[in-house]
Amino acid sequence: MSAKVITIDGPAASGKTTVSRALGATLGWDWVSTGAFYRGLAFVADQERANLDDPKELVQLAKSDIWTIRLDEDLTRVFLHGRDVSEPVYSEEVGQIASKISHFPEVREALLEAQRRCGAERAGLVAEGRDCGTVVFPTAIAKIYLTARSEDRAKRRADEQGLDHSETIKQQQIRDEQDSTRKSAPLSIPEGAKVIDTSELSLDEVVAEVLSFSRNKLGLI
Repeated sequence: MSAKVITIDGPAASGKTTVSRALGATLGWDWVSTGAFYRGLAFVADQERANLDDPKELVQLAKSDIWTIRLDEDLTRVFLHGRDVSEPVYSEEVGQIASKISHFPEVREALLEAQRRCGAERAGLVAEGRDCGTVVFPTAIAKIYLTARSEDRAKRRADEQGLDHSETIKQQQIRDEQDSTRKSAPLSIPEGAKVIDTSELSLDEVVAEVLSFSRNKLGLI
């Protein structure tokens, strides 16, 4: 595992992916969305008509070579049978399935090694998700937790995907509840993390604050 890992955690639509991508580009580091592993598995399970209530079947799929993850500058991409399926993988529907199957400790364990491999043999890695700083990369050199008001996060998600605002708020509340109350690796603020509320901040302001904190942790200031 690379010694240089920065983690960015937070609830859905808090800006993690956009900020992580910008931070990685600024530092010249790779970045990964660990949530893509759960979304990828959720999509594969749906396509293969797997039993979403059977953790053993899900673990088998998690370890299957029919799907792969690739780190790109713009997106953490998912491939099924060699075909890029990233667009449907990042849909709200797949996100709901991913939140459901992520409750199984066996599933989280099955995906953990692959997530951690993203930090190997790289100059540096920005990892974003919901448990990057607490579970995936607990020794990360810098940990950040992004949050925002629920209504602001729902509006962002609805605008991004062309969804109904009120329905998106309902779905987000369900997902927030699932993510924060699951028994295995619930969404929580990592110890020592820099907490940033993005509700009243522009993207540039958030990136600047994250970059300043990260550079200080890296000894670049």
